[in-house]
Amino acid sequence: MKLGVSSYSLFRAINEGRMTIIDVVQWIADQGGEHIEIVPAGFTLVDNPELIDSIRAAAEKAGIEISGYCVGNNFVTSSEEELQQRIADLKVHVDIANRLGVKRMRHDVASRPIPETGIQQFEADLPTLVRACQEVADYAAQYGITTSVENHGFYIQAADRVKRLVTEVNRENFKTTVDIGNFMCVDENSVVSVKKNLPIASMVHFKDFYVRPPYREFGEGWFRTAGGYNLRGAIAGQGDIDLPGVIRVLKDYGYDGYISLEFEGMENCEQGTRLGLAQIRKLWNEA
Repeated sequence: MKLGVSSYSLFRAINEGRMTIIDVVQWIADQGGEHIEIVPAGFTLVDNPELIDSIRAAAEKAGIEISGYCVGNNFVTSSEEELQQRIADLKVHVDIANRLGVKRMRHDVASRPIPETGIQQFEADLPTLVRACQEVADYAAQYGITTSVENHGFYIQAADRVKRLVTEVNRENFKTTVDIGNFMCVDENSVVSVKKNLPIASMVHFKDFYVRPPYREFGEGWFRTAGGYNLRGAIAGQGDIDLPGVIRVLKDYGYDGYISLEFEGMENCEQGTRLGLAQIRKLWNEA
């Protein structure tokens, strides 16, 4: 197992000017992280090759790996022309991933408002999503890059939908980035859903949430699941996800790949990330 951090965990520090992405690389290494996952939040790498090279050099200097590159996307479009543009945009990001030296790239696949996320709509959209994911994966294959869908965005978020998409795309270099917390956004049990998707995982994201009943209002910082429950980001190990249970699933399966922490809590992001990283390492060693 290689434990590291998604740069997304520290995007508030980047946005507020406390850190640059280069600072983040060294900061993660200083906390004992073994790798960084690059998410261009608070900075951009499109048309910025100098920064790409600087990030790669910073990781080499800090002695950590760049485990992956994550970008957004939505193949649900109003026209074929728009769909082709989004595929082309993702190919640019594949080129960036290659320049970073990574072999894993997550791109989002589809998003719809919650009232439009039913199974019938998923089945109707699936052929387009499959075709688009195949084209991006085929382009990435020239670099030896594995592309992946994350259980993300309320639409392609349930474990069975993710598995269905990966199966239909049917490419050895198309898998899933398993986010243990995101299953909760569609009211699934993290331990059960991780077990379902682990055989098709390219890497794993760790995060934590507080979960509260749907009949109460909690105000700022909280959001609703698809079924109406309240969630708020927590420091990993302090929330309501059964992290020890998830870790047992990973260990029983023999998972020895990258684990990337994503901190989404309301606490100071440096503190939340540092404490979460330490807690994951402790729980892993105790399991």
